[in-house]
Amino acid sequence: MSSSRIRERLIAPGNLIPFILITSLFFLWGLANNMTDTLLAAFKRIMSMTDARTSLIQISCYGLGYFIFALPAAIYIKRYSYKSGILLGLGFYIIGCLMFFPAKLTGNYFHFLGALWVLFGGLSILETAANPYIIAMGDEKTGTRRLNLAQSFNPLGSITGVIISQMFILSELNTASASERAAMSAQQLQSIQHVELNAVTLTYVTVGFLLLILWLIILITKMPRASDAGSAVNLKATLGRLFKNRNYVLGVVAQFFYVGAQIGVWSFTIRYAMNALNLENTQLPAGKTPEQAAATYYIAALILFASSRFIFTFLMKFFKPSSLLIFASVMAIGCSSVVIFGSGMTGVIALVAISGFMSLMFPTIFGQAVYGLGDDTKIGGSGLIMAILGGAVVTFLQGKVSDMTGSINYSYVIPLLCFAFITYYAFASSKIVRKESE
Repeated sequence: MSSSRIRERLIAPGNLIPFILITSLFFLWGLANNMTDTLLAAFKRIMSMTDARTSLIQISCYGLGYFIFALPAAIYIKRYSYKSGILLGLGFYIIGCLMFFPAKLTGNYFHFLGALWVLFGGLSILETAANPYIIAMGDEKTGTRRLNLAQSFNPLGSITGVIISQMFILSELNTASASERAAMSAQQLQSIQHVELNAVTLTYVTVGFLLLILWLIILITKMPRASDAGSAVNLKATLGRLFKNRNYVLGVVAQFFYVGAQIGVWSFTIRYAMNALNLENTQLPAGKTPEQAAATYYIAALILFASSRFIFTFLMKFFKPSSLLIFASVMAIGCSSVVIFGSGMTGVIALVAISGFMSLMFPTIFGQAVYGLGDDTKIGGSGLIMAILGGAVVTFLQGKVSDMTGSINYSYVIPLLCFAFITYYAFASSKIVRKESE
């Protein structure tokens, strides 16, 4: 089939340029998400923290950021427009990046968390606007496939984020261990941390200035209204209908567990690879830290994630989204089991493989959950973005399991349980949507 025919089917006439601009945002929040994932490994070394304490980064981002901003963003978007929501979210993203500079001046971990909170609040607004906006840019029947196509560029941003972090943040980390840092004088330690925090700050501030250019481009571009202009908001009635919709409610829960699994899998990938391959005690090329070496496997996971999303999007021409979701979640359970009980390169390969099967999950759960919601889609979409809270809760639980058992392997039982629920939702949603269609 020619590319022009595919575009005609997936995207309504006249919406190609807006579709490209909105799809670029999927790339950009992938960049932010995965730059932040590497911060767990970075701050663990910079400030000699436990896994549970470093996971406060994810709590700040996905708990206090995504969760708090999503519903107000949906109300704002319903009252005004998708474009206004996108400009607002991108503005918060930019401000959060620039706030890394004053955080660096204080050197206070919680000030960095504050900057991340603002940044991820912006991402929450962007996702609340962009996901349903993409679905609205064509026929509802192809909405899930269209969202999978747009979301395919998200992992490309993720890969870019990890590469940027590896080149400009992880490469600047001093190789001194926590015990070696504890033995240093205050002046010595401060000197090392100054260089490391400088690397973190310069990277985020540079991204902030580049995003300002995109903000201006979107501002001057005419965007389709998609029947979203100035709609009245009857929140109580809308929430009442949503809570009675079993497919939607189960979808929100499934999204909570999926995001928790994804962030948990990725957040501890570097730690898992370092441990499984004993990189702390392995001779590495001069100037290369164990975190840098382990990040190579993280990048491999993201490359697989990106390529698999394009593959699954293509397969949706022949298979139902729910059928593919069942297959992917069952395979993710199998790979998680190998990660838990495996070791060495076998465990690392299984961990990388999980990303291939996760690639389908977010947009497919989103598309399945909002199917048939009509005018309630905007508020309903915010619930699915609020479910990103799972990235904070599940990652914290995974960090606690790691600390309590002394094994990063056993912590992956948490993502395994998440994939089990997603399997249940895939079966349940398939039956519900088929019944409603009939």
